[in-house]
Amino acid sequence: MRRAATCADEAGKAREAGETERARKTEKTGKAGETAEAGGKARDAGEAAEAGEAAEAGPADAHVTLGGAAGLFLARPDLSADTVRSYRQTLTRLCRHLGEKAPLRDVTSHRVAEVFAAAWGTAAGATWNRHRAALRSFATWAAERGWAAADLAASLDRRPEPRARNRPIDRSRLESLWKRPDVPLRERTLWLLLYESAAPAEWALSLNVEDLDLPGMRGEVKARGHWLRWQSGTAALLPLLVEGRRRGPLFLADRRPGPGRMPAAADLCPHTGRGRLSYERAEYLFKRATADLDPEGGGCTLHRLRHSRLAHLGEDGWSAPMLMSLSGHGSVRTLHGFVRVPRPADTVA
Repeated sequence: MRRAATCADEAGKAREAGETERARKTEKTGKAGETAEAGGKARDAGEAAEAGEAAEAGPADAHVTLGGAAGLFLARPDLSADTVRSYRQTLTRLCRHLGEKAPLRDVTSHRVAEVFAAAWGTAAGATWNRHRAALRSFATWAAERGWAAADLAASLDRRPEPRARNRPIDRSRLESLWKRPDVPLRERTLWLLLYESAAPAEWALSLNVEDLDLPGMRGEVKARGHWLRWQSGTAALLPLLVEGRRRGPLFLADRRPGPGRMPAAADLCPHTGRGRLSYERAEYLFKRATADLDPEGGGCTLHRLRHSRLAHLGEDGWSAPMLMSLSGHGSVRTLHGFVRVPRPADTVA
């Protein structure tokens, strides 16, 4: 009986220990299930949020127009007033050709290239590159938001520009130079003549009074067989410069030459006895007067003045043959920096 009672007690203790272990395992399993369920709910919530954002952004992207995107791009606070003005010129022309209400996703690089060819196909390299840079900035901004289907500037290649010393002088700076009261009549006339005729300085300095056709606003460079043509600015100053002279060099030196440096008879004025103005002296005077226009302080050259005129006319839409007729260039290849000269590969048979 004693052994039976002992076995019954040991069996009860084992049963109680088993129930305690099962309860502990059940509690542990329940906590793990709750954690997994919470993680699943969080994951489901995140996926639902992402799906909601995608559903919300999708329709908005599909309805973004070219004009609307351009307006938002120009309204950014990080753009300066000058940058906005420059970018606006490019985007306004783009909207005018393609339509402000055109969906931005439907605008392709091929259509953009057609607009650039029509608007700035014959412009100077610097003008083309400026508009190209504005478009690339807009295209990058739109692509970051998923609004543009492709790189809008992919079909536009950068064009070569004149070297630093030949970069065109700004028109407004030249206008202020013509109006400066401290510029003598001779220099003002020469500079305007060079700018309006786009001729080399050597040609203009070789002109004689008898070579001028004042009513026709032109002068003959006999050594080159070319007529320089000028406009109203030069036409108003030439009669004042000639002052009744009928023969001799048009542009005279400041003083008469000394006996030891007597020029040739063709370079001597029969009325005043003064010689022809030299290229070196004319270059020096122009550099000194334009020192404030040059970032390096050395002044601009007469060659750069001529190239400025060619660049400005190229921006105004002049073709290569028109520029050659005015400036006397003998080869169209020398005008690559001012207008787009078609290559043989661009010509369609």
